Amino acid sequence: MASDRIGFIGLGNMGSPMALNLLRAGRDVVVFDISRGAADPHLAAGATWGESASGVASQVDVLITMLPGPRQVEDVMLRQGAAAALRPGSVWVDMSTSSPEIAHLVAGASLDDRGIHRLDAPVSGMVRGATAGTLQVFVGGDADVLERVRPVFDILARPETVFHMGRHGAGYVTKIVGNQLWFSHLVATAEVLTLGAKAGIDVELLRRTIAASPSSSTLIERDIMCVYEGDYDEGFAVSLAAKDSGLAVSLGRELGVSVELSALVEQIYRRAALTFGPLAGEMSPVKLYEDVAGIKLQPGLR
Repeated sequence: MASDRIGFIGLGNMGSPMALNLLRAGRDVVVFDISRGAADPHLAAGATWGESASGVASQVDVLITMLPGPRQVEDVMLRQGAAAALRPGSVWVDMSTSSPEIAHLVAGASLDDRGIHRLDAPVSGMVRGATAGTLQVFVGGDADVLERVRPVFDILARPETVFHMGRHGAGYVTKIVGNQLWFSHLVATAEVLTLGAKAGIDVELLRRTIAASPSSSTLIERDIMCVYEGDYDEGFAVSLAAKDSGLAVSLGRELGVSVELSALVEQIYRRAALTFGPLAGEMSPVKLYEDVAGIKLQPGLR
């Protein structure tokens, strides 16, 4: 409902612009982050500081968490007391890239027996989508709860890109497998471009040729070109990408699905994080290939 008071925990690269968009839309927002300074622009825009995770949860109708991963979700909701502080009838919306297992743990410990609703609603669209309010949202949970929260989602995303994926956990799974496909695309693209460039083909000519072929993708058509300038997309850390890839491998193990390729891609991401540091960009696997081949993927170099 438009009158719901919203809590927002997690003001990082994605969460910060999302919370600002809610404020700009005139919503009543209470914020909290482990870094007090991260909330400065939100307080300037009219947000209320929540003092703690439980302090936010105790005074809102809809609690949004936007955190780095399952470990942080479990910490905020259980150890920091946010789940226990939620009021009956309120809704917890986890927009983190997390796992169904952690959400079930939180629900069983503090939510289900008190009439508190929940949705898993991870997003895609990167920082530019979070800033523009054009995210894609993958929702798992009851349809009637989604309809209650839909006015919030419509501020953060285009209405046509809010997808109800099914039962609790379906949103998490959609985000996990979608991320994994992108990571696999990136590693495969890095490998073939480096191979072609090492053989003497101009990398931009090769990219355009692949973009016109059945092997094309959004990554080859657009995203990969940032590495020409040595930009490996630091808007999303390689350590977080490795974590997300690990979620796909763990999900495969849990479901008994063979994920050999995903496991290899995860290890390449972890090697990139060890080599270049955890805060290096999510396209750092490209640099691994460049360094091994002794070349740079730059147009005009042969």
